[in-house]
Amino acid sequence: MFRELVRKNKKLSMEECIQVLKTEKRGVLSVNGDNDYPYGMPMNHWYNEEDGKIYFHCGKIGHRLDALQKDNKVSFCTYDEGYRKPGQWPLNVKSVIVFGRIEIVDDMDRIVDITTKLSHKFIQDDEHIKAEIEQYADKTLLLEMTPEHICGKLVEES
Repeated sequence: MFRELVRKNKKLSMEECIQVLKTEKRGVLSVNGDNDYPYGMPMNHWYNEEDGKIYFHCGKIGHRLDALQKDNKVSFCTYDEGYRKPGQWPLNVKSVIVFGRIEIVDDMDRIVDITTKLSHKFIQDDEHIKAEIEQYADKTLLLEMTPEHICGKLVEES
């Protein structure tokens, strides 16, 4: 159902893919948008090791939600900061693409729990996180992506 990587020598292991998903803060979530055009938007995310799902938060209205209500198939791409080999100019980047489906989480306890965990990727101030969540949780839409296929590769600029 999903294509295999052409350059198999560049393929990341599943463990490497999960590590990128866990550590990187942002990526691009793409949905099937208006008039069948892809619609990709930068999103921060949290990968849950316990259930293997990826979580996003957003507002309760807009293009993204309209698209998801029509078709819940999505792709999510993220990549690390990369590195350069000594004396060389190309940047070597680990990129991961996840294909899956998104469901909306409407349980307030889960929204608070998961947005708290997602917030800890950015800031360690528990009081600030708690205040933000108390103020905005009821306005937050939590998206739960269930991966159907995860693949990653090491890309060298050329």
